Amino acid sequence: MSNRIVELTLTVFIIPQRYVLAILALLAVANAYTMRVCLNLAITQMVKRTVAVEGDAHYDPDACPDMNVVTNSSASTLQSYLRRDDLVVFEWSEATQGLLLSSFYYGYILTHIPGGMLAERYGGKWVLGLGLLSTSICTFITPITVKMGGATALFILRVIEGLGEGPTMPGLMVMLSRWSPKEERGRMGAIVFGGAQIGNIAGSYFSGLIMHNGIWDNVFYMFGGLGLVWFILWSLFCYSTPNTHPYISDKEKKFLNENVTSLIHSQKVDLDPVPWKALVRSVPLWSLIIAAIGHDWGYFTMVTDLPKYMTDVLKFNIKSAGLLSALPYVAMWIASFFFGLLCDFCIKKGYHSLKNARKIYTTIAATGPGICIILASYSGCDTTLAVFWFIFAMTLMGAYYSGMKINALDITPNYAGTTTALVNGIAAVSGIISPYLIGLLTPNSTLKQWRVAFWVCLVVLVVTNIVYLIFAEGDQLWWDDVRKHGYPAGWKHGPLPTKSKDAEESKESETTEKK
Repeated sequence: MSNRIVELTLTVFIIPQRYVLAILALLAVANAYTMRVCLNLAITQMVKRTVAVEGDAHYDPDACPDMNVVTNSSASTLQSYLRRDDLVVFEWSEATQGLLLSSFYYGYILTHIPGGMLAERYGGKWVLGLGLLSTSICTFITPITVKMGGATALFILRVIEGLGEGPTMPGLMVMLSRWSPKEERGRMGAIVFGGAQIGNIAGSYFSGLIMHNGIWDNVFYMFGGLGLVWFILWSLFCYSTPNTHPYISDKEKKFLNENVTSLIHSQKVDLDPVPWKALVRSVPLWSLIIAAIGHDWGYFTMVTDLPKYMTDVLKFNIKSAGLLSALPYVAMWIASFFFGLLCDFCIKKGYHSLKNARKIYTTIAATGPGICIILASYSGCDTTLAVFWFIFAMTLMGAYYSGMKINALDITPNYAGTTTALVNGIAAVSGIISPYLIGLLTPNSTLKQWRVAFWVCLVVLVVTNIVYLIFAEGDQLWWDDVRKHGYPAGWKHGPLPTKSKDAEESKESETTEKK
């Protein structure tokens, strides 16, 4: 009965199934990011804050004026904490907060490679779906967990959330490698990965709105509940490949089987084991990993710490901080579609090669935002100018989805899950280091301390981008399909592993020839 309902639903809406997948994948990424980032704003209301005044040891004469403070002693308490008796707050240092904000990524990096390999072997649908289901449950129980166990319990729970969300990008990359034709890849990449900005927008804006009118607990209940609803829709409407989809039209299935590289080759031969000896020696792949480290450093600096900068330095109230933290991601989301369409158009017209496209858009998404956040820090207490530079920074970062984000699909379409897992997993180390380092660099959360943190971010973005410009590639690498490309001249590390079936066929062939 349920299958019949799904079939009728998909028949009524005349949308190609690859775009049904893209829309639900967008919602998957959006849910993943709301659950990932909701703590970033919520922690500003979970922690008891005091504001130093003149004469205190940590008084900052350059601090922006705070309209939300009621002065009643040598330290002033934020009015928002005096409004409610039922609001539970904790006394956590900046370093502890940085550790909690980074805790998600301790688990996140561990399940990337296993998740990618499982998705390649069994398909991305359930690897991705069950992972986000576990994250949704953990998000939903966050309030009761932290009230019972404090910072330690929250740290452990966030690590578990990271474990569940680790397979998200590898699983999606595997599914996109089975569903996206090359000429539509930039467009589909912009749709799917634009979900990150929807997640950041919703996570920031609604978190601020909810906490302005209620308590921080409700943030976790809402986003955890939405994740559970998404899982039901994903289970009903999405499948790992076009050939396993029961409702896809014959016309679309034929089109995809003729135009998607991984489907063309999967019909000819089973996928060989991951060629690790070639993979770890691949310079283009390592340049992609290094570029991803730089991007993630800049991205996590914005995603994780922008709400704290808004409240601690620019002194916005929680409702304004939620709205203004969301605006840069609105700009990034819109820009990602513009850059995606522009990229596909220029490649189709032959204005630049695929390789140069990835380098151009990666450079725009790296150096531009780095410069903008420096300019924001030098805007001082001019909140309008500072917010403008943050918005412009994330607008330029929208080019990332037409640059290195989908480069793994270009160079390794057959092993996109594993390579994406390796890239995202190693790059996610930035998510561990960056928030904690910023906590150490900004013990008193002053403007000058934050400026140092932003300079560090710019240096990381520029250096990693230079490496990518020198070594990046845009075509399928030889080891992704050694049967097609053969071994390169000078390869001295032995043959790559193949399916045992192929080895048996080779022996049978040799025996036949001898007879």
